[in-house]
Amino acid sequence: MEKHNEFDRVVQLADEITATWDPKMKWMWGEALLGYALTKLDDHLGNDSYTDFLTAYCDYYVKNPPLVDQSDTAAPGLITYAMYKKTKNPEYKQLTDRVLDYIVNTKRVLEDSPNHLGSSLIGKFYPRSIWVDSLMMFSVFPSLYAKENKDAKLLDIASRQPRIFSKYMQDPNDGLWYHSYWVKQKTHYPRKKLYWGRGNGWVIAALPMILDNIGEHVEREAIIDIFKKTSEALYPYQRDDGTFETVLNRPGKTYRELSATALIAAGWFHGCRIGVLDDKFRVAARKAFKACASSIHEKNGKLVFPEISAPTIPLPVFPYLGYKLTPKGDNWSYGLAALIFAAIEYDQDLCFVKTGVADEAQL
Repeated sequence: MEKHNEFDRVVQLADEITATWDPKMKWMWGEALLGYALTKLDDHLGNDSYTDFLTAYCDYYVKNPPLVDQSDTAAPGLITYAMYKKTKNPEYKQLTDRVLDYIVNTKRVLEDSPNHLGSSLIGKFYPRSIWVDSLMMFSVFPSLYAKENKDAKLLDIASRQPRIFSKYMQDPNDGLWYHSYWVKQKTHYPRKKLYWGRGNGWVIAALPMILDNIGEHVEREAIIDIFKKTSEALYPYQRDDGTFETVLNRPGKTYRELSATALIAAGWFHGCRIGVLDDKFRVAARKAFKACASSIHEKNGKLVFPEISAPTIPLPVFPYLGYKLTPKGDNWSYGLAALIFAAIEYDQDLCFVKTGVADEAQL
């Protein structure tokens, strides 16, 4: 498979990160997605470049058993399961089973959806709520595991989440998603029309991943409809430079945010590849990915992917300022994951162009 400069640049960054970072990363959502993206990159390249890094991660948590107490700490199952499949190490299966137990048995707070923050310390103080992030952190892994292990119960859990989340967090008129829904208060939050960029990116990137895994499940058509409606709603908010802002519907008043941009690019490429979206989204995805790839630069002798907003909580007061004032940084783990997801989809899309599936003149 012929490689191209933008894709090569992302692979170079991934190689540098895994060569210089301590593999004893946090047992947390961002690191989980980075690890999962690296497994997908290895699969795409037909390599085994990142296994040592990821097995070292798993080995650390074999010796230091993690607490799985919320959606964000369920996400590392994506790494432990991938490494179990590759190595057959039973201790990695034990780590994976801790996550599966949480997904199946944790208390539900809204239909079949758990409190996003679970029983974690912050979850004891923050209002019980579901968050848009959980489409990626809580739903993708069980959909994958269920597919490969023919687990009907897990498949149902994973497949139901998009419809439940859309019911409570997708604005029925605007088609965009709020950050969270507060269960006791019975309202989406923020209450005003504020649409967080990365949150909508989680939706666009996660839904086609789930679709890949659920086959002809009864929820499939509803998920496709949600995906298409969200994509159409997002489309007008792409900036001239190809990026999206951290608050989508306040253009020019916040800042461009590249993890959201990369997630949307990944999801749109993916949606076109599986035949759910039309070619205008392929063109927009390429513009978004190229904006991300062109931003990679050298800083203090190392490659960085910049303009990633820090971890973001929907603040109980002044939510708009919370989004606007959240600082940006370089090489946040989840931003790197989004970039790698987008790069893989971009490279696959180039194969479609070369085989005549897509019209190169439009791209």
